[in-house]
Amino acid sequence: MIKHTVCVARRALCPGLRCFSHTPGRDLIEDVSEWTETVSPHLTKQASLYVHWPYCLRRCSYCNFNKYISRDNNDLVMTECLQRETETLLQLSQVSCITSVFFGGGTPSLAHPSTIAAVLETVSRKVNLSDQAEVTLEVNPTPVGMSKLEDYCRAGVNRFSIGVQDEDLKVLGRDHSSHQALQTIEEARRLCPGRVSVDVMFGRPKQSVESWENELCELLRVCDDHVSLYQLTLERGTQLFKQVLGGEVTVPAEDVTAEMYQCARRTLQHHGFLQYEVSNFARHNAVSHHNMSYWKGRQYIGVGPGAHGRFVPLGVGGVSREARTQTLEPDVWIREVQQRGHGTRRRIQLGHLELLEEVLVMGMRMTKGINHKHWGLFSPQLGLREVFGTSSEVQELLQSGRLILDDRGLRCSWDGLALLDSMLPALLVELERQISQRLQRDDHTDGQTKKTSSPR
Repeated sequence: MIKHTVCVARRALCPGLRCFSHTPGRDLIEDVSEWTETVSPHLTKQASLYVHWPYCLRRCSYCNFNKYISRDNNDLVMTECLQRETETLLQLSQVSCITSVFFGGGTPSLAHPSTIAAVLETVSRKVNLSDQAEVTLEVNPTPVGMSKLEDYCRAGVNRFSIGVQDEDLKVLGRDHSSHQALQTIEEARRLCPGRVSVDVMFGRPKQSVESWENELCELLRVCDDHVSLYQLTLERGTQLFKQVLGGEVTVPAEDVTAEMYQCARRTLQHHGFLQYEVSNFARHNAVSHHNMSYWKGRQYIGVGPGAHGRFVPLGVGGVSREARTQTLEPDVWIREVQQRGHGTRRRIQLGHLELLEEVLVMGMRMTKGINHKHWGLFSPQLGLREVFGTSSEVQELLQSGRLILDDRGLRCSWDGLALLDSMLPALLVELERQISQRLQRDDHTDGQTKKTSSPR
């Protein structure tokens, strides 16, 4: 069971369900539901949209994302396919309003601004896309990326997400310097004041707690109102993993990176940033509305190679949410979109337990946690107190002060948020146990009802 809960945590914390059918070109449907419960109707009408641009100029040494080095200039074909898949998936969903759009990758700032405009125009033509909707573009802070920022704004982008690191970027294989990144931030702030996120990585080679704190303080002098923290993780198969394994490169120990995280939380708080999620901080309420939709368990549609989505499809009996994954390889994805309108490689119908697991794991990442009303949208028959209020293991977490369950809902304390990964297994085990018991009670009740109503 613990192995199952860890897999669930990984799946929900990184909302990319990276498992695929071995049958090329087939749209595989798996039904893993045990207890299907109707999703609240208003949850099916709105969704956010994620658009994946898979190409990069080069692969960073630490990266295992779905990205490719483009050999040909196929911008036109990619644009047409992104438009077509967007149109198809919107038609297959019950969505009538897109609340936010996020262009990620890869390096989406390699895409021509006309590509961004074309996708947004497609969305507006099919469903409602408010003028106030958040439209974010990840930007690689190079002179080329910076030169296109104004054109991206004209195309419809109103928020930028910019990655910036220090001088040791050369070790990680990135193609920009910190000076270029700071220039890009300044230009982005000029174009979208209050709507620029700075993404910064810690736990990098040769980094110490002191150098990290100095770097962060320097960054906070020029950054806007949103900061995202990312801990460098060694991913098997990457160049950095091999270098560390071979002793060529060293990275900070686990206890050092833990102190770096706590140092960053204190520093950001001192500069007026409020932590609203495990890795995200904002001032002046400049939160990422797109990412909030993930953490609140709302629907999202994923377009592009390797993208993933969660939405309730149209059709007879369409009440259960599906987890969808698009074909990884760009060339294969393009062929599938041209042939059938979309490159969905796998569809998994989420049962009630699977849906609640994702709502739990994602919701607990927020500092506010999960309130009772929000949980009730997904689980009207089993409240938070009923699920977690009687477990001895959960009670230990509550008594330790790391977890809080009160009239507001379920959430982590300041200290507990840093230990969320270690607490999730206990919460997931208890959720599974309560759902299983509920199923058994329902089965028993049904059996008694049939006996009572059967003719003698």
